[in-house]
Amino acid sequence: MIRQYVVDLQLKRNLNLWPIDPAAGKKPDGWPGWPDGKKFALVLTHDVDTAVGFRNCIKLSNLEKSLGFRSSFNFVPERYTVSAEILESLRESGFEIGVHGLNHDGKLYNSRRIFLERAVGINHYLKEWGAVGFRSPAMHHNLEWIHELDIEYDSSTFDTDPFEPQSDGVGTIFPFWLNGERGRRILEIPYTLPQDFSMFVLLRQTTIDIWKNKLDWIADCRGMAAVNIHPDYLSFEVTRKGYQEYPYEYYSEFLRYVEAKYSDQYWLALPREVSSYCKSHFFPENQC
Repeated sequence: MIRQYVVDLQLKRNLNLWPIDPAAGKKPDGWPGWPDGKKFALVLTHDVDTAVGFRNCIKLSNLEKSLGFRSSFNFVPERYTVSAEILESLRESGFEIGVHGLNHDGKLYNSRRIFLERAVGINHYLKEWGAVGFRSPAMHHNLEWIHELDIEYDSSTFDTDPFEPQSDGVGTIFPFWLNGERGRRILEIPYTLPQDFSMFVLLRQTTIDIWKNKLDWIADCRGMAAVNIHPDYLSFEVTRKGYQEYPYEYYSEFLRYVEAKYSDQYWLALPREVSSYCKSHFFPENQC
């Protein structure tokens, strides 16, 4: 009851900023547009928070493959057993692997010392898995410290999301550069569509109308539609097992909507492909 009261209060306080922050649609300086003149980019990502979610990964990847999509899976190295066979199966099918923190205990950014200690482990798994991207658990972020990680991109932010513990949105539906020391740059790829957990667990939505409306707005702005789906909450069963699950058909319906309405108009891109494209084409001045 208390949790629902807080969620309702957050929603009322942010009706003018969520799910759409109108100011976030402004193109950044130097923006080159998407490859081949595509109207917008579609970036599908998954945070695998638990062993339950890990067991659902192949089902989720098979669903996406059957509809002609590919995505990125972010795994927590030291919270559950990450099977090398599953990682290789995903890679061979054209999916991307990323690192999702170290153990998902909410303490990564508690202090500079803790972050630096864990950065050693995170960098180890980035190298071991051949990963170039990172997303922090619970979307905690410090965009200055992130340069300690051996990554090409980070995706621990969002354009607008009052339901996150650290709810400071970056206010854009476009990727942007984080400048570090000695000219080093990391691309920030914020998610721009509401998270599935917010939609179907916190807000108890029974349709994907919010996703559709926001996607249409992003397409009109020629921005980046980046979504974060958790296999931990997807139910592939006829009967849902718990209140924190939602039918996989919601996600399937979203993918079908994208293809039906915007066939040949969007660039389906893995996060690493967005990073590679921006590295070659996006040269803005004076970004943070």
